[in-house]
Amino acid sequence: MTAPHPTPSHTVGPFYGCALPFPGGGDLAPPGHPDTITVHGYVYDGAGEPVPDALIELWQAGPDGAPARVPGSLRRDPMTGGFLGRNGVDFTGFGRIATDPDGHWTARTLPPGGPGAPYISVCVHARGLLRHLFTRVYFPGNTEANAADPLLASLDPARRETLVATAGPRPGSYRFDIRLQGDEETVFLEFT
Repeated sequence: MTAPHPTPSHTVGPFYGCALPFPGGGDLAPPGHPDTITVHGYVYDGAGEPVPDALIELWQAGPDGAPARVPGSLRRDPMTGGFLGRNGVDFTGFGRIATDPDGHWTARTLPPGGPGAPYISVCVHARGLLRHLFTRVYFPGNTEANAADPLLASLDPARRETLVATAGPRPGSYRFDIRLQGDEETVFLEFT
């Protein structure tokens, strides 16, 4: 009997691309909320090319640091099954954004609070990934809290920086690029 040989990996999807994104998926903050921040970035593959059909999921605590426990991010019309959108009032702490043809994504949300370093949890789905990836977005300006964060403190400085967004030219604007592979690969988390 011969030993089994490994089979080549298979590209996954993007089977989800037409079904999971929903209108307003990146609008976590109620419209017109004065504390709204914008978090945006690009998803890059191992060759440094933008990934045009990735799916980014965000979830976070509210500004008070408590987990948002309000349903309503994905409301459907009971008659047609279509999307009704958010109710426009409640902050649900959840968003789902498809990257555009340039690999860009944008979320409008409220700044997360917390007893420690505030962050937004991120889940990345993309072609070629057999399993989705988890990471976090931390924010600059929280120097002391970020320094005390157990995850950030466990990383060398270059790797740590892959988890900290860059402040944009306008107040409340942050950029967070996700690199799936390569020298500047984003730190991804494994949950057991």
